[in-house]
Amino acid sequence: MGKCYPTVTEDYKKAVDKCKRKLRGLIAEKNCAPLMLRIAWHSAGTFDVSSKTGGPFGTMRHKAEQGHAANNGLEIAVRLLEPIKEQFPLISYGDFYQLAGVVAVEITGGPDVPFHPGRVDKPEPPMEGRIPDATKGNDHLRDVFIKRMGLSDKDIVTLSGGHTLGRCHKERSGFEGPWTTNPLIFDNSYFKELLSGEKEGLLQLPSDKALLNDPVFCPLVEKYAADEDAFFADYAESHMKLSELGFADDN
Repeated sequence: MGKCYPTVTEDYKKAVDKCKRKLRGLIAEKNCAPLMLRIAWHSAGTFDVSSKTGGPFGTMRHKAEQGHAANNGLEIAVRLLEPIKEQFPLISYGDFYQLAGVVAVEITGGPDVPFHPGRVDKPEPPMEGRIPDATKGNDHLRDVFIKRMGLSDKDIVTLSGGHTLGRCHKERSGFEGPWTTNPLIFDNSYFKELLSGEKEGLLQLPSDKALLNDPVFCPLVEKYAADEDAFFADYAESHMKLSELGFADDN
């Protein structure tokens, strides 16, 4: 069964292009790229490949999903985004939140992530507990990303590299601090910092350190630390896959 694009008319595509410009302005003004990437990731990362539930279908608009423990702080993202969303009633929330994540990567110097519109908003949020736990290691990462979401080992590493943007806030996650020295620039410094060891003021979570203790993950960390172009190419592919979980391939 092919991808469902019931709303992607020419007017819809024009609305997406206009919305993208508005999002660039908002993210530049508020310096909120990390938060926008987080809402896109957490919206998509609930997908369950076996039950076909969850995924990037706009359910973060619901207070119930914003209230999940892993989503602490995302009500700020929803609030910042809503005035722009009101200007584009044609665009689904599913597309809108994923577009915000794509723009966040682009505006901070990262790769252009392909964006395909047409997500239909689902009426109910998924069950709580599907977002990866940063206190756990490799087995947990594979259980979440590969077994549940249907992604790959490479996707785990590239998406971890997206932590080049942003920082943890103790009141939201229990952890405090940025991963890199410039948390508003998208580059390959996450991998460089990971390989260089812990530094005062910079954060390394158990799930980050786990990448160094794995025979599949570690060579990819080394590759991306040495070659930013390779990281950008693979990250763009992985981000697109994440943003399209539950959203089949043809149209």
